[in-house]
Amino acid sequence: MQLAVNQLGNHLERGLKSLYTLHGDEPLLQQEALDAIRTTAKAQGYTERTSHTVAGAHFDWSEVLAAGGSLSLFADKQIVEIRIPSGKPGKDGSTALQQLADMSQGNDDTLTIILLPRLDKMTKSSAWFAALEVTGVSLQVDPVERAALPQWIAQRLAVQGQRVVAGEEGQRTLQFFADRVEGNLLAAHQEIQKLGLLFPVDGAGGGVLSFDQVESAVMNVARYDVFKLSEAVLGGQALRVQRMLDGLQAEGEAEVLVHYTLSEDIRALKRVKDAMGQGRPLPMALREQRIWGPKERLFERVLPRLTDAALSQLLQSAHLVDGIVKGLKQPDWPVSGWQALHRLALQLCTLCAVAPAGGAANARQR
Repeated sequence: MQLAVNQLGNHLERGLKSLYTLHGDEPLLQQEALDAIRTTAKAQGYTERTSHTVAGAHFDWSEVLAAGGSLSLFADKQIVEIRIPSGKPGKDGSTALQQLADMSQGNDDTLTIILLPRLDKMTKSSAWFAALEVTGVSLQVDPVERAALPQWIAQRLAVQGQRVVAGEEGQRTLQFFADRVEGNLLAAHQEIQKLGLLFPVDGAGGGVLSFDQVESAVMNVARYDVFKLSEAVLGGQALRVQRMLDGLQAEGEAEVLVHYTLSEDIRALKRVKDAMGQGRPLPMALREQRIWGPKERLFERVLPRLTDAALSQLLQSAHLVDGIVKGLKQPDWPVSGWQALHRLALQLCTLCAVAPAGGAANARQR
């Protein structure tokens, strides 16, 4: 049984299952889901808890199987938590997890919770994961994407009785907040809690936050990764791209990795464009180049507006920047690798942001 994070509360109100699998790469949301399950279980008499962390290829699964199949010595009911940080239980672990899934059926004395990182498609198709999902409840914990982050912040503020002012100022406040905490949801949660302490609901203002209050209180704790940078560039979000590049530089990200990400997108766009020129439909060309997920939708949007000449120029620019980040100088280009990366990213970003004729509304940043 699969559940979304926002469905967990209603599910727990209807009744607790004996097996839960939490998987995803958002630590805050996974911990909150785990806490919700623990709280419900404690209220139902699960007063003892043991935890096991699977580390290394020679992990002894017999102890886990014994815990899952035995009655608690000190309580009527117990919780058994199994953490697999790598997401790869191995051959012995695969067999053990399938046994645990079987053991959980009809076992109301033991609640088993398995904690995993984000899983790839192949892992989700494995026999052990299928057994866990069919027998128990599977909860995929996805990160909050940038577009949804302002609303997520507003909802969290509402839980503690706070809200931003209405209208355009309120939207600007939420966007500012999101810019400060993007990619760092745990820090976002902490900043929201800080606002609750600094501007209590029973104080002046009655829980309504102004832009100035948020600006003065919320620290810049955003964290970026090159994969999100790729999405921002292809989405034509110039201001966000510049902010992300500055953030990556401040965090000490390698220039060559940022260049590889940008240039790989340019090469992929050129390959797909060439395939379309040879008569292949766009969906087929994307599959052949292994473009899927969010990037697939971005490619579908921008490819019709990119000319062969523009892509050839981008390839030449990427070649020049490759030399710059490795210490070479190029005429008419910045000496600094990061400045050259800014220029290359904004070249592609500008082309992706231009609306086709008659479709100016599409030029707005998403």
